[in-house]
Amino acid sequence: MLDYKKTLNLPETAFPMRGNLPNREPEMQAWWDETDIYGQVAKKRAGKPKFILHDGPPYANGDIHIGHALNKILKDFIVRYKSLQGYDAPYIPGWDTHGLPIEQAVTSKKKVDRKKMDPVAFRKICEDYALSFVEKQKEQFKRLGVRGDWDHPYITLKPEYEAEQIRLFGEMAKRGHVYRGYRSIYWSPSSESALADAEIEYQDKRSPSIYVAFDVKDGKGKLSEDVAVIIWTTTPWTLPANLGIALGAEFTYVVVSTTDGRKFLVAEELADHVMQLIGIEGYNKGATFRGEELEGIQCQHPFYDRESPILLGDHVSLDAGTGCVHTAPGHGVEDFELGKKYGLDVLCPVDEKGKLTHEAPGFEGLFYDDANKVVTEKLKESGHLLKLVFITHQYPHDWRTKKPVIFRATEQWFASIDGFRDAMLHAIKEVKWTPAWGETRLGNMVEDRKDWCISRQRVWGVPLPIFYCNTCSEPYITDESIEFIADRFGQEGSSVWFSREVQELLPEGACCHQCGNETFRKETDIMDVWFDSGSSHAAVLEAREETSWPADLYLEGSDQYRGWFNSSLTTSVATKDQAPYRQVLSHGFTLDGEGKKMSKSLGNTIDPLKVMKNYGADILRLWVSSTDYQADVRVSEDILKQIAEVYRKVRNTLRFLLGNLADFVPGEHAVAVAELDEIDRYALIQLQRLIEKVTAGYESYDFHAVYYQIHYFCTVFLSQFYLDVLKDRLYTLPANDAKRRSSQTVMAEILKTLVVLSNPILPHTTEEVWKFVPGTADESIQLTDFPQVEPSVLDVGLEEKWDRLTVLRDIVLKALEEARAKKVIGNSLGAALELYPSPSNFQLLHSIQGSLTELFIVSQVHVNQGETEEELQVQVKPAAGEKCQRCWVISSTVGESKDYPELCDRCADTVAKHYADVE
Repeated sequence: MLDYKKTLNLPETAFPMRGNLPNREPEMQAWWDETDIYGQVAKKRAGKPKFILHDGPPYANGDIHIGHALNKILKDFIVRYKSLQGYDAPYIPGWDTHGLPIEQAVTSKKKVDRKKMDPVAFRKICEDYALSFVEKQKEQFKRLGVRGDWDHPYITLKPEYEAEQIRLFGEMAKRGHVYRGYRSIYWSPSSESALADAEIEYQDKRSPSIYVAFDVKDGKGKLSEDVAVIIWTTTPWTLPANLGIALGAEFTYVVVSTTDGRKFLVAEELADHVMQLIGIEGYNKGATFRGEELEGIQCQHPFYDRESPILLGDHVSLDAGTGCVHTAPGHGVEDFELGKKYGLDVLCPVDEKGKLTHEAPGFEGLFYDDANKVVTEKLKESGHLLKLVFITHQYPHDWRTKKPVIFRATEQWFASIDGFRDAMLHAIKEVKWTPAWGETRLGNMVEDRKDWCISRQRVWGVPLPIFYCNTCSEPYITDESIEFIADRFGQEGSSVWFSREVQELLPEGACCHQCGNETFRKETDIMDVWFDSGSSHAAVLEAREETSWPADLYLEGSDQYRGWFNSSLTTSVATKDQAPYRQVLSHGFTLDGEGKKMSKSLGNTIDPLKVMKNYGADILRLWVSSTDYQADVRVSEDILKQIAEVYRKVRNTLRFLLGNLADFVPGEHAVAVAELDEIDRYALIQLQRLIEKVTAGYESYDFHAVYYQIHYFCTVFLSQFYLDVLKDRLYTLPANDAKRRSSQTVMAEILKTLVVLSNPILPHTTEEVWKFVPGTADESIQLTDFPQVEPSVLDVGLEEKWDRLTVLRDIVLKALEEARAKKVIGNSLGAALELYPSPSNFQLLHSIQGSLTELFIVSQVHVNQGETEEELQVQVKPAAGEKCQRCWVISSTVGESKDYPELCDRCADTVAKHYADVE
């Protein structure tokens, strides 16, 4: 018997079956670096419309985690897509490099004491530490396949960045949006610094809950001196700073008399609950008063010789407590404002480390949390403690150190949100938000936002560029001083603030505009790091030639509504009256496979570096594309295995296409659209539909839709239908047969289009495939253009016809599967079909009578004309004849050829021509 394999067009390709991504991807990335693919793309798109996705800077402190991977990959999808679409889409990665975590890491790992060390030397250690992680993270982000200007990133500690940050601060100050004030603000004893709202997170905390009696000293003729006002607090340590008791002006208060002779004042609505809670069973309710009637009554502090007047406050509520609110202006925002209204002192007997001072006699030197017990014991001794229990409640914590914070009255620098709040709310409405709830979320934050505390009592950061007159202490900030400092920072970096004398940092002729003095001292505080990153729109978008302002898109995690989205909006509106972004897109957080928060202690984290080592970056990227990332997303080893299987199917589809195009040269073998076989024209139409759907997915940033459409097209339309049907003609017909070349023409177009559509998601795999795609001119797939729908290819009539045929084919395939299960046939080529279609389907099947065996992949088909209510009835029986040893079709013509008795007439003719051509 002849070796008929030699006469078949069996697929062949140098494209490997297995991706081996962990090894091949680094090689691909090295080639990108060698050829400067980023520069080539930028050069090709130069002069085109710009699309600017501005990178929110990750913090340079540690290896990247799976959340970083999600964020960077999403950004890369967009930038790569926009570039293929013809936009000039530069991507400048950035890093946030100042702040407390780096100080803490340096202190613990380098074993240095910043308070005993020269600030310049300490800052140098911090800088080196931050830059080491910039380099480490840079390589890790590049390993994800993220394309960007990695040689010229923006880094917040760089002199050129710091200079622009100073200029932005100066513009805010010039517009009157910066002021110094004495306020009760969040203070982190663990950080020894003031904090802004954006740096606060809430966690459970166990706290003492106490009810305390304040004896009335002067009832103003309304309350007798044997009455005690009951307050409730969960911060006993603040009682040494108590200067008043706040009531609600409109609330009703009642005097409760107990059977043991005591009298208490509480809100009437809460009286029964309070009495029950403090353990009093026998009591009577007496006189009632509106809160406003009790204003000015003097109570006696429970352990100090001072009075606590009754005040009226809008913040008082009846949600909990007694309706009588302990007021310490030094330890609460509402308390501070109320104290200011009534002319109270601001007593804050707690230092920067959280220890009580001499202004709290009897408790000095105690850490505030330890003072709770001592204060409670003091109240118990004096008989003013009515009840002590412990509760677990949500309490503000420093989001960096994860330790509780306190309210502490200090003098700080603020950005006056009230000065441009309305402008921010208007700017928010001008931005497109995805998801849409982002607008409401940020709008509500801005609506309720207090003034922004921008000063920090740290060393590692950008100094506040402010001087104070040595004579009158008036702050000195002028256009000239701001520009002078910005120039110095731009040349030498912000450490010059610590290394130079004051006169070296001031412009010539500087003098106090208040008193005329010419000697000054420097501010010692630095700026909030959110001011650093929030200045990036000015320091990057405006300062760099390749970018433009405002950005087209900001894309970060949903936590950045209170972070970078917020601080960027604040600094931009304060200086430009406009948002720095046209659109904001946010994503959720990463969870484990069961929907639980990832935690090292739980052992459920997924390390992206390990994923790339085991699977490759393209698998990680494919996972990102498969998620509904606008909500929280799940990832686990099992999920990644499923994604790897999807990848394998897509890769095998591409390999099949390449293998069957090995002998196809577009310039020689391509068939005109009008001359294509019907099934090939249908496939070309479906390709246009794929382009439509995938483009719509990319445009709306719905990458899950892109993933689904490409996956479905490869595994269902191509593998289960089109390519499955084509195998017979591709393998068995003569190489130059018109039907074979027709199919190859469309397959080549599908291959080229499919890899470009997939390139933003699978850059390594598609780059590798691109080198084998016939007829490509561009050196890299990244230099080509995104496919566009070709309207001339569309034919609605033909599309509807073949849509119906695919439905009928599914009916046939089901019948074949049932026949195989019953062992009527082996494989489908062993089958003969008797079809009984409806009248309309008879005409449809009759129109492609000669292609039905190919369509259904059977050996024989007979279409019976008749009446049936069903679309199609199918009878399957074994085909009559012998099996052709070349095409495996069962045919009655096998044995008719004298030269090739093992072949059917079709194959015998083909083989005869093959050997004639060879000879």
